[in-house]
Amino acid sequence: MSPIKVLVAKPGLDGHDRGAKIVARALRDAGMEVVYTGLHQTPEMIVNAAVQEDVDVIGISILSGAHMTVFPRVMQLLSDRDAADILVVAGGVIQEDDVPKLKALGVREVYNAEATTDDLIEGIRRLVREHGRAQTDRDPSLRSPLGSR
Repeated sequence: MSPIKVLVAKPGLDGHDRGAKIVARALRDAGMEVVYTGLHQTPEMIVNAAVQEDVDVIGISILSGAHMTVFPRVMQLLSDRDAADILVVAGGVIQEDDVPKLKALGVREVYNAEATTDDLIEGIRRLVREHGRAQTDRDPSLRSPLGSR
């Protein structure tokens, strides 16, 4: 079985990447394959990298307060690229009032400052398990005849 593959991204002008790097290391230590895009990514860059890398999950770390601009664009681009099956999770400084709005857009989970790396690891494992992405998408023999993408 293939490891879960996660793209960790930092959008916009937010230059604070310490948390994203800690998350990336924790995910790697938990046996996941991690692609870290670095700072100053646009939604287009994030989605392009996710599709090219064939990831299971996109984790976007955002501290700038631009989450209600970034996430709708990411979700739309995933849909436009026929890649809406890539799971999206959010982390960082996100107001509680915005969590239901993000989930309505299709963001699967939101991890605020109180979340631990264990919460994130277990959450990603659960989401991938529930959606059956990792093994079926990477092993063509396990895909349905119609395919998932």
